[in-house]
Amino acid sequence: MSVQLNHTIVHSRDKREAAAFLADVLGLPAPVAFGPFLGVQTANEVTLDFMDADEVTLQHYAFLISEGEFDEIFGRILARKLPYWADPGRQQPNVIYTLDGGRRIYFMDPSGHLLEIFARP
Repeated sequence: MSVQLNHTIVHSRDKREAAAFLADVLGLPAPVAFGPFLGVQTANEVTLDFMDADEVTLQHYAFLISEGEFDEIFGRILARKLPYWADPGRQQPNVIYTLDGGRRIYFMDPSGHLLEIFARP
């Protein structure tokens, strides 16, 4: 049996804002409407289905990217003047984590979810 993650629902304060933010910052295709959702699909065909919700509990979403994509995405984060951290506890602001030989950062989406980009698994 081959088990693959196909999609997950992301509760958001404003699904349009959150989906557009993710697609824009990560350089992914524009969100696609499907019923009450706006879906953003990653390269490995996992879709994050954004849905409006009255209550949003912080979730963590991590994205494995190439070194070149790290530079591009990090550039968009800096251009937006978004806060970023080297750690998920947000104790090391404006630092890129490099202790594993790769690069990784954490930043927040408009609904308060913690997003992570990293270039080495």
